[in-house]
Amino acid sequence: MFRLLILLCTLVPAVAQTRLLVSAVDARTSRPIKNLQASEVIVTDDKTNLPVLELKPASGPADVMLLLDTGLAGPMVQPLAYDLIDQLNDPEQMALVGYADSAELIEDFTASKDRLRQAVAKVRYGNQPQVLDALAAAIGDGFERSTYRRVILLLTAGYERRSATEERAVVKLARKGGVSIFPIYVNGVMRRLFEELARQTGGATFNLKDMARDATGQPAARIFDVVRNPYMVTLRGTAELSERMKIQARRPGKPFLSALPVE
Repeated sequence: MFRLLILLCTLVPAVAQTRLLVSAVDARTSRPIKNLQASEVIVTDDKTNLPVLELKPASGPADVMLLLDTGLAGPMVQPLAYDLIDQLNDPEQMALVGYADSAELIEDFTASKDRLRQAVAKVRYGNQPQVLDALAAAIGDGFERSTYRRVILLLTAGYERRSATEERAVVKLARKGGVSIFPIYVNGVMRRLFEELARQTGGATFNLKDMARDATGQPAARIFDVVRNPYMVTLRGTAELSERMKIQARRPGKPFLSALPVE
């Protein structure tokens, strides 16, 4: 009988699965949702429902690329760059990249907060930023030395000159490289773009004006709290999720969910 059970188990095909790294944020407070349940999550792609098999916390360190706006309005966000550097914990590392029409590596991945602060102080502003072009360049070449979860903090005033790279191409590059994009911005003129980049790559967006209205907690600490506390969601079936992918939560308020397919 025991041998028969073993034989039957080997004949039953394994259930095909897709895994997603998911960020869940309360959009009103910019804080992570830490009590999310699998029964609350709805994932669809091109109106097709993808059943959720499992959801579990996937907290851990991240290798963070701080992509810093060097446009004319860039100095608006420079003070936050120092606060974000202060949030680094061992064994996390950060790289500093300035962007205008492309991306320029200013400081490679390091755990040294002093080196990162000195690099920020050397940044010169006055360029014409092209966000999508810079993201494509940074994702393509910037994470060769990374070890942990790959994260881009896009620190921007919220303006850009017209990029040659399309939004879809950036999402494709980010998914291929396992990179989550977290836009942090002041001006909301590009809000839809920022939300879609985050939603399709397992990131989240942070409007600094909105965060300033909530005096409880430093913005940089809230941002890293979100970065460090994603979920791993397992779906039934295998699929290459398209730009039509949507992930939502059945709960009141304004939950913002995003997903990055992982191998």
